[in-house]
Amino acid sequence: MSTPPFLTLPGCARSVRLRTARGEFAALHAVPEGDTRGVALLVPGFTGSKEDFIALLAPLAADGFEVYAVDQRGQYETGGPDDAAAYALEEFSLDLLALTAELRAGTTGVSGSVASLRRAPHLVAHSFAGYVARDAVLRATGTPLPWSSLTLLSTGPAAIGHGETERAKLLLAALPAMTLEEIWQAMQDMDEAGGVGARLEPEIAGFLHRRWLANVPAALSAMAQQLVSEPDRVDELAKAPLPKLVLSGETDYAWPVELQAQMALRLSAEHVVIPGAGHSPNAERPEGTAVSLAAFWTAHSGGEQG
Repeated sequence: MSTPPFLTLPGCARSVRLRTARGEFAALHAVPEGDTRGVALLVPGFTGSKEDFIALLAPLAADGFEVYAVDQRGQYETGGPDDAAAYALEEFSLDLLALTAELRAGTTGVSGSVASLRRAPHLVAHSFAGYVARDAVLRATGTPLPWSSLTLLSTGPAAIGHGETERAKLLLAALPAMTLEEIWQAMQDMDEAGGVGARLEPEIAGFLHRRWLANVPAALSAMAQQLVSEPDRVDELAKAPLPKLVLSGETDYAWPVELQAQMALRLSAEHVVIPGAGHSPNAERPEGTAVSLAAFWTAHSGGEQG
């Protein structure tokens, strides 16, 4: 679970609802003061939300990038139906394609149009969202692809590692029998017993609790099942004509960093390790993460699309 370092939006950002052909998505939208050098779409992972990227908004906007961070279906302020079929991987990837289409058209926003972007956004996918982005890339049709680049952030080639598999299976067993509040309390007790509980500011702790309770249980179940069963599709993704970056922390409890480095080699992608970060460099070391993203995007900036 990513923990944002703060919750107050910077002056360059606001909360919006992005309207797409597949419904509305809650998002944070940051805009540069001067000319826009590119557009980025940031997608959170399992149990996450758009706030996982809040500390990236100001530095990326300062570098000239317009940024959208979204809640996926079933997450926090986007919501969704209580129907397991609605959270198949295909549904998430079709959402991502719809979001991308709206950003490129420049017609989405809270109440009408925004300035026409007509740029292929840079796509950043954290953890579980790496599966979603991969599936969306493989489903995309037409040339060129509708993104300027793909960054896989703290994600892996296939199912999560053994330790996290056991944790996900515990959640899968608990969801039909317990409320989200009961599961939350059990997780807090487990963390405290294991000595891994961190003392958080009350505002952050309260947000994490509210966000957990806002998850759609069917979405949590479907995502957890995907995390323990996802096949390796790296070789398929390697064929996609898209600049790729694998961005990792120094350590990662979900996928070993060495495995992520091997994935980067298989993708012919750059691999950047963020010093001092774990599974969520975007929240744990946002300055270094923003610098690495901006450098990669600058090297692979998308042109105007006709």
